[in-house]
Amino acid sequence: MPDDERWVPAYVGLGANIGDCLATLKGACDAIGRIAATRLVCCSSIYRSAPMGPTPQPDFYNAVVALLTRLEPGKLLAAMLAIEREFGRERSATRWGPRTLDLDLLLFGNRRMSETGLTIPHPGLAERNFVLYPLAEIAPQLPVPGVGTAEKLAAVVGNSGLQKLELES
Repeated sequence: MPDDERWVPAYVGLGANIGDCLATLKGACDAIGRIAATRLVCCSSIYRSAPMGPTPQPDFYNAVVALLTRLEPGKLLAAMLAIEREFGRERSATRWGPRTLDLDLLLFGNRRMSETGLTIPHPGLAERNFVLYPLAEIAPQLPVPGVGTAEKLAAVVGNSGLQKLELES
């Protein structure tokens, strides 16, 4: 279906562990809200978690935003990658390394797809509490295609090592 035909709900995971992470996540939410043909619906609380992988690095700060978009998934992803670059993200061969900003397209309507550089639902979504808890906070009954609701998946993985931050507005 071409762009601008209908609004589709989408969910984006945000993460950062270099620099002023809280300011970065706030700025990224604002930038996501300015993507053409896209509306920011809400943003979860921010959660702190230990980093994944073998590279020693600071804890991550994570959140999830809900969007409505008229863009196709590839175009939305391209806009997200441009925002990452705005915030100083340099992609390297190091998997799970430190980053100024990481934006992941988690869900796009009820679509399931796998292309080079884009898999929906996002791989690992159902096992990562730092994504599931913020997702369940803003959309507890949201179905993750093929695996269950955000709330049920969060309960299964548990909240070990995850801290919800209580920030002043």
